[in-house]
Amino acid sequence: MSNTHISSLLIGLVALLLAATANAQIPPPEEVGAVLSKSYTGKSYSPYAERQTPLAPLWGDTHLHTDISMDAGAFGNRLGLDEAYRFARGDQVTSTTGIPVRLSRPLDWLVIADHSDNMGFFPDLNAGAAHILADPKGREWYQRIQAGDGVSVALELIGLFSQGKFPSDLMYAPDSAPYKSAWAKTVEAAERYNDPGKFTAFIGYEWTSLVEGNNMHRVVVYRDGGDKGGQVVPFTTIEPLGSINPRDLWKWLADYEAKTGGDVLAIAHNGNLANGIMFPLREQYDGRKLDRQYVQSRALWEPLYEVTQIKGDGETHPFLSPDDEFADYETWDIGNLDVSEAKTNDMLAGEYAREALKRGLAIEQRLGTNPYKFGMIGSTDSHTSLATAEEDNFFGKHSGAEPSPERMSHPFMSNENGTIMGWQQVASGLAAVWAAENSREAIFDAMARKETYATTGSRMIVRFFGGWDFNDADLNSRQPVFAGYAKGVPMGGDLTAAPASTAPSFMAYAVRDPIGANLDRIQIVKGWYDGKELHEKVYDVAWSGERQPGADGKLPPVGDTVDASTASWTNTIGAAELGTVWTDPDFDPKQRSFYYVRVLEIPTPRWSTYDAFRFGVEIPEGAPVSTQERAYTSPIWYTP
Repeated sequence: MSNTHISSLLIGLVALLLAATANAQIPPPEEVGAVLSKSYTGKSYSPYAERQTPLAPLWGDTHLHTDISMDAGAFGNRLGLDEAYRFARGDQVTSTTGIPVRLSRPLDWLVIADHSDNMGFFPDLNAGAAHILADPKGREWYQRIQAGDGVSVALELIGLFSQGKFPSDLMYAPDSAPYKSAWAKTVEAAERYNDPGKFTAFIGYEWTSLVEGNNMHRVVVYRDGGDKGGQVVPFTTIEPLGSINPRDLWKWLADYEAKTGGDVLAIAHNGNLANGIMFPLREQYDGRKLDRQYVQSRALWEPLYEVTQIKGDGETHPFLSPDDEFADYETWDIGNLDVSEAKTNDMLAGEYAREALKRGLAIEQRLGTNPYKFGMIGSTDSHTSLATAEEDNFFGKHSGAEPSPERMSHPFMSNENGTIMGWQQVASGLAAVWAAENSREAIFDAMARKETYATTGSRMIVRFFGGWDFNDADLNSRQPVFAGYAKGVPMGGDLTAAPASTAPSFMAYAVRDPIGANLDRIQIVKGWYDGKELHEKVYDVAWSGERQPGADGKLPPVGDTVDASTASWTNTIGAAELGTVWTDPDFDPKQRSFYYVRVLEIPTPRWSTYDAFRFGVEIPEGAPVSTQERAYTSPIWYTP
């Protein structure tokens, strides 16, 4: 079925014939099958009993910065750990610029990931600590910040750190008392706000590796509480105690687990500021060849990838996917983190998720392990302490870009290599996790098994299962999740040993965000390796309305109801839910492959359109009026 709306079928009720006195206790039957219909597959009369099936996604952000981060503080952020947690759990707070702000709905969980390097430096700089003011550069920065020039100080700090030129006398080493104090406060706050069953606060940090401005950051997330997470401070990047090499981070992660008995994982930062070095094919940035140790370590420690965030979307690029009409979405391709080096097309393949997933297939055939077998998540990378990812509630990358009439028209970053304008910031994204309960353990375990998906800010519900014999009855049961787990694997899973003359079938379905936009379509993205070359193809598998693909195979656009003059839209097009069972028509059982789902909403106003309407200013030249929010699931892999 290419275009199936999930029908509203009711699960049949089985009549129980009971012969007992009015006050008698009714004993359970010896076998469930003695009472329930054979066509009913539940383990009890209640279809939800005796199951550990996650029935709703838990929404979170793995990448939020507070004033503890050096750059966030310099940019103006004056909100700390408490405000960040209170905001994420649904409280109203006041932003750094004095604006009351609240999420439309609370998050279920949060990772505050302040930068590993120089943790705690900015609060001391802002307070005018004596040892900082005694340094000429420290005093200069303090005076400029007090005079309101914090944004330029932040850009200078980022530039110096990116190039390895940050003044050593002002660097807080991880074995110093101020650094240890900042980490202790981070751990204590996570412990205080963690409320199992209601809100999960993870201990975490961002390992801030930069190779001459090329972004190699990873967010480190702990499954543990403070009794383990507080035993050691984060891994940093300044030698001799730190390193910019991911191989050394993976060794640190292994050492942490060996020392504490705990569990950690790492999430690679959105790669579009890495200038080609995030996903190497044959050798890493320093010229060292990829070997079995590299691929096995990366596969072990980095189960997830941050595919979308404030600094651009990282699914794919039109240069890499010229046949994908939706490839050019919120693209940042000017240069690296500090724009010290301009981007060239040959760098792009080492930066984007889809190409990395393809490269992983070739590397696996060569070295025996796929280092890029990652699941998808989105997160904000907000430096405001505010995890805002909605277009109509966007508070910017940093506190200098909080809502104002001018924020769209000012350059976010500019030099001779290129310019990123304020309007190019992206109101993205969120991480959805299919976990059975709201706890550190359950969410972490779901992330580790890659049962996750990313959205650009919408809270649409998306399911994706792969197997060998799904059918329309599985989809139309109204609880396709039961058949999904019973007959196949969920997103993040693996298929192997294809039955003879059988292609894999996939069950994909999506339900719109209850307060968001209708759905345009569901697509399945396939990548495969034929032993010589890497390939990809995007299939439209379910869509709204009566549209039919044209002669070129492309589905006509869903339409656009956005009214820029009022920053509004209507749900008069699209569908509230979509689903299908799709079998790969091009399957070759001898070829390694992967499949993931991309779901698109109908067009809605972009945050820049909301700004233009609310502040009475023009939409900047080049800024899109509308956006199509989307979701990316973790892949399902097929291995011969």
